This record gives sequence, structure tokens and C-alpha cells, in this order.
Amino acid sequence: MSDRAVSTAGTVEAGHWRGIVFMLLGTALFTFNDALGKWMVASVAVGQLLFIRSAAAMVVLVPMVHKAGWRKTFVLAQPGRHALRLAFIVAEVACFYLSVRYLPLADVMSVYQATPLIVTILAIPLLGEAVGWRRGLAVGLGFIGVLLVLQPEGGVFTMPALIALGGSVAYALMMIVTRQLRETSALSLIVYHTLAVGLAGLLTLPWGWAEVDAMGIVYLVLIGVVATAAHACVNQGLRLAPAAVVVPYTYTSLLWAILLGWLFFADLPTPLMLVGAGIIVASGLFVLHRERQIKAG
Repeated sequence: MSDRAVSTAGTVEAGHWRGIVFMLLGTALFTFNDALGKWMVASVAVGQLLFIRSAAAMVVLVPMVHKAGWRKTFVLAQPGRHALRLAFIVAEVACFYLSVRYLPLADVMSVYQATPLIVTILAIPLLGEAVGWRRGLAVGLGFIGVLLVLQPEGGVFTMPALIALGGSVAYALMMIVTRQLRETSALSLIVYHTLAVGLAGLLTLPWGWAEVDAMGIVYLVLIGVVATAAHACVNQGLRLAPAAVVVPYTYTSLLWAILLGWLFFADLPTPLMLVGAGIIVASGLFVLHRERQIKAG
């Protein structure tokens, strides 16, 4: 191998490591953001949280939009697909904060780890993708893991558990639609995401507004700022390294959720929850591995 080839390989590997670091940081920030949101929804309405969070995030995003160009950011092709994506985003965010109000953070995060499995299933009818028996088996095992995490009482899911599942399905649908919007800049996606969630929160304010002290406002603003920083880190990670390299590291969010749930909410995972979460993660990693093999072969 020539010196130039060795140098190029080293540069690529270094880029991958930087991408992994950004993905790990973004995942940690997202989980911290979720824990802070769980803390706040105990005392404020979900719509109130979404509105203030989005307003704070837009303060950070406006200078970036100005630099990139307002027309370039806001004028989009395929407006119908973008509107559908935003509807799924609003549904997912609302379901997440409603479910963590009643369920431990780690439980909800475990259900959300099943999103790649749901994407695999939904991609069959929606994208015409074929799924072999290996991935089909992994998906089935993954959903057994979901059942172990949520532990339905008397064979019937509780309402918070159903809301968490609904949020995961909405998130999977959002990812499928986003696949079809590859030409859209990351900044445009984040800006429209933030505006849609903020507008949804604003529309609910007449039916739910709680008095918040100065520290509460600080926390709500921090949620918006941290979420924006997390998006930036994840996007940078995906820019520096292939998705197949960095996406598996998003499963570290479950470790953060367990730690933060224990520290801030005294939530200790049950043995069944840990087994279920392990099955979900293992199934998701296998599905990602098979997809990479299929694309490479």
C-alpha cells in the first residue's frame, strides 16, 4: 500500500472517529433534553413546554438562517411531503412528552429504540422494500422486547404505554418521509421542525397554561437550546461519517436514560425492562448490520 493510500485511509478513519464523537455527544444531549422535559411536564402543560422550547430554539436558529439565506432555507420542493413530515413530528413530540409524564424515562426511551424495527416493517408497504427472513425474525424478537419493557397489565396496554408506542410509530413514519427529502438542507429541516412544534404548542395555550417561576422559564429555554445543539451534533456526525458507522451509537441514549432516570427521578429499571431493552437493541443492531450487508453486496 502506498504512503498516499495509507494517509487517505488514516484521514477517513479519523473522520469516522470524529463523526462517532459528535453522534455520542448529540445522543447524550438529546437524552439530557428529554430528562429535563420529563422534569418540566410534571408542572407545565405539554403545549406550553413545546411553545417556549421552540421559541428559544428559534433565537439560536435565526442567525444561522440569516447566514444561509432566508429564501434558500424556506423555499422547499415537495411541500406536501414536508407538511406530512411536520405532522408526524408534532405527533411524535407530543406523544413523547405525554408518555414520559407517566412512565420512567428509560422505559419510553427503550420503546423508541424500536423505531428502526418499525421503519423496516413500514418500508415494505410504503417504500416497496423487501425484508428477508433474517430481518423479519429480528423485528419480531424486537417487538417481544417492547412487550417486556412495557409489561402490559392483564394483557392490556396502559394508555401511557400506547402513547409511547404511538410516538415511536410517528417517529418511524417521519424518518421514512425524511428519506424522500434528501435534497433538503439540514438547516431547513430543523427550522421547519422547530416552527411546526412551536405552532402546535401555541395553538394549545388557551387550554393549558401554568404559572412558571423564573427558574422554570430558564429550564424551558434550556430545553430548546440543548435540543438545537443536539441536532447540530447529530448532523455533524452524519456529515463526517456514514450513517452505518454512527447510527448504532444512538443506542447509548438508553444508558443515559437509565442513569438520568435514577439520578433525577429515582426510577430503577426492572430486570424484565433491562432484558427487553437488551433484546430491542440487539435486534436493531442486527437489522442495521443486515441493511449494510445488503447495500454492500
